[in-house]
Amino acid sequence: MCNRNTPSLTVAREALRSAMTRAGFRPDVIADAELALVELIANAWRHGRTASPVVLVLILGRTLRVSVGDDSSDLPEHRTLADLAESGRGLQLVQGLTHRWGAEPQKRGKLVWFELDQAA
Repeated sequence: MCNRNTPSLTVAREALRSAMTRAGFRPDVIADAELALVELIANAWRHGRTASPVVLVLILGRTLRVSVGDDSSDLPEHRTLADLAESGRGLQLVQGLTHRWGAEPQKRGKLVWFELDQAA
């Protein structure tokens, strides 16, 4: 994925990786979180029509929560796709990579989030 927002995507990924490393998350979990973050940012660009989505990374105890805010009030929905569809699987990927995900309407737009728990 390459466009004028690539530097902000790189900064978001690096900040996420750094926070998770300091908190003691395993490298494979960090990689899953990075991929899920990229999907949510791409969705904010594509579907949320937001050039600079807001990214919030929180580590609460042993749980990581990443939220991406965009300007669209349209909440994501699960879609049934044709087997050969070339797009539309981003949220399925997020669901498969994370423990929980969801979306919350905001005064302006929405937040789409995911959570990952650190292994005991």
